[in-house]
Amino acid sequence: MTKKDIVKAISEQIGMTQLKTKEIVQQTFDAIIDTLVREHRIELRNFGVFEVKKRAARKARNPRTGERVDVAEKYVVTFKPGKEMEERVRLLEQQEAEKRAAEAAAAQNAADSSASTPPYSSPTAAPGQISDQHNSPQSNQPNSSGPATPPSFDSNPPSTPGM
Repeated sequence: MTKKDIVKAISEQIGMTQLKTKEIVQQTFDAIIDTLVREHRIELRNFGVFEVKKRAARKARNPRTGERVDVAEKYVVTFKPGKEMEERVRLLEQQEAEKRAAEAAAAQNAADSSASTPPYSSPTAAPGQISDQHNSPQSNQPNSSGPATPPSFDSNPPSTPGM
C-alpha cells in the first residue's frame, strides 16, 4: 500500500476530496518526523512507538571483497508496535494457520477420494486393464464427463481375417 492508496481510502471514508486528504496525511507524517528529530521519540497509542537511537561505531566486513571496514556511529529510527497492532497481526497469523490447515485437510480428502478409484478404468475391465471406452476414436478426451456417445456404424465395417 502506498501513501496514495491511504489518501484514497481515507477520502472515501470521510467524504473529503483526495487533495485535502493528501494534505492532512502529509502534515501528519511531517509532524511525526519533526517530533522524532526534536524529541527523539513519539508514542502513538494503539499504534506504536518510534524512537531515534544512536547505533555505535563498529567494524564490519565488505561482503564483496571480504575487507574489514570501519562503520561510523549513526542515528537510526526504530519502531516498536503497540499492543493493538500486535494483537491484530497475531490474529492474522492464526487465520493464516487455520487457512493452511483447512487447505491441507481438503487436499488430503481429495487425495483419499481419488486413491479409492483408479483413473481410466471401467467397471467391466479386469484389474490393471485399461478400458477401451477411453481409447475409442469417438472420444478424443480421456474420461469425459458428458454422456457416453454411441459408437458410429460405418456402411463398410472393417474386415476381419478368417470371416
